[in-house]
This record gives sequence, C-alpha cells and structure tokens, in this order.
Amino acid sequence: MNIDSILQIVTIGSALLMILAILLQQRGASLGAGFGSSGELYTTRRGLDKNLFEASIVLAVIFVLSILVGLLLPAFGV
Repeated sequence: MNIDSILQIVTIGSALLMILAILLQQRGASLGAGFGSSGELYTTRRGLDKNLFEASIVLAVIFVLSILVGLLLPAFGV
C-alpha cells in the first residue's frame, strides 16, 4: 500500500464517521420553535452528546487535513 491509498482510506473513513457522529447528535430545536414559540433554553452538553460533538470536530479536522495533504503530496513529488 502506498501513501496515496492510505490517505484515501483515511479521508473516506473520517467522512463516514463524521456523518454518523453528526446524525447521532440530538436536535436543539423543539417542535414549538417551528410555530413561532421561542423555546430557547441554554443547556450545556453532557455525556454522550458532548462526546459526539467533540468527535465530530476531531473527525472534521482529520478530514480537512487529509484532503490538504492529498492536494500537497503531488507538489512535493511523493
């Protein structure tokens, strides 16, 4: 396996895991917010919700970095 194929696997894997982490997060708005009632309540993230939020940030950074490295590798002749 060369570096190009490893980079593609990292990019695809981080993209899929990021999609999963984002879809598993709870929605912040309730049904009443769609009809004009302001159900805004500030709550802190706890437990699994906090872990999913932090994981989605880490996966997004890995995804962007893997794309940038993939774009820069041909410039360095690797």
